[in-house]
Amino acid sequence: MPPRLPLAQAAQAARCFSLSIAAPSQTTSLVSLFAGLSIQTRNAHILASISDNKGAYHKRIRKGRGASSGYGKTSGRGQKGTKARGTINPWFQGGQTPLIVSHGQLGFINHRAPEMSIVNLDKLQQWIDAGRLDATKQITVKELIESGIVGRTYKDGIKLLARDKGGLKTPVDIVVSRASASAIEAVEAVGGKILTRFYTKQAIQRLVKGKSKHTTEPLPVGAEHVEPVLEQSRTTKKHMYRLPDPTSRWEIEYYRDPAHRGYLSHMIQPGESPSLYFKVPSEKPIRATKSKAKAEAAAEDTLF
Repeated sequence: MPPRLPLAQAAQAARCFSLSIAAPSQTTSLVSLFAGLSIQTRNAHILASISDNKGAYHKRIRKGRGASSGYGKTSGRGQKGTKARGTINPWFQGGQTPLIVSHGQLGFINHRAPEMSIVNLDKLQQWIDAGRLDATKQITVKELIESGIVGRTYKDGIKLLARDKGGLKTPVDIVVSRASASAIEAVEAVGGKILTRFYTKQAIQRLVKGKSKHTTEPLPVGAEHVEPVLEQSRTTKKHMYRLPDPTSRWEIEYYRDPAHRGYLSHMIQPGESPSLYFKVPSEKPIRATKSKAKAEAAAEDTLF
């Protein structure tokens, strides 16, 4: 089948053929006509050099298919031994007593630990100087996320650290999830105020989206608070989610501790410990006192 030509080349070929018919005295051949059309010609031996592109084909290694394959007989596993016969567990240590048994396991990784976003004092001061945070108002988790200091990756909370104690020079009123002791000291040294409050990932998302209202007061407990809350929910058209409170013992004790500036520290009575199980240690050392019966029994056992 002859090659298909574009319209322009087909018209030129028709003219060439008509000229050849009109002037039969001139000896022309079909090859010369195609050469005049500048059509690329290929020799027949090109079919013998057709191959895949480099890297398009990879020879598959077939093990155990004879010595000529390069991986016959033992299939590259050598001779004898466990590795030549089957698989080995990655923790196998040659038959000796495992190191974790002989030496034990030190520590553990808590996969349920809350993941916190980190904010340092020097970076907080940079955001205030740039006008991205308003130091005259209370800075909460919502303002920190919207300013871009921690990004839009919602985590379980924000922790304030003091990478540079002298980096903060502006007094701020800030509310975060947690704060280090040095960060609390640095914020209060410049006349600022810091408060730690419990958040969850879902609560932070609702704060940023405007589905929840920020408050530093815990949920009221008691039957007398039910009716006012219901009346308020009936009057408001838009439903607002309330911020949750901690439920685990460790988190309750953290936010009850005044040293952490927790928002539940006002619930502690004078002389009461932030812990739910341990009392405040007394100033006088507790001495072990024996009862009268034990003292008499000890006196009777003595021979002299």
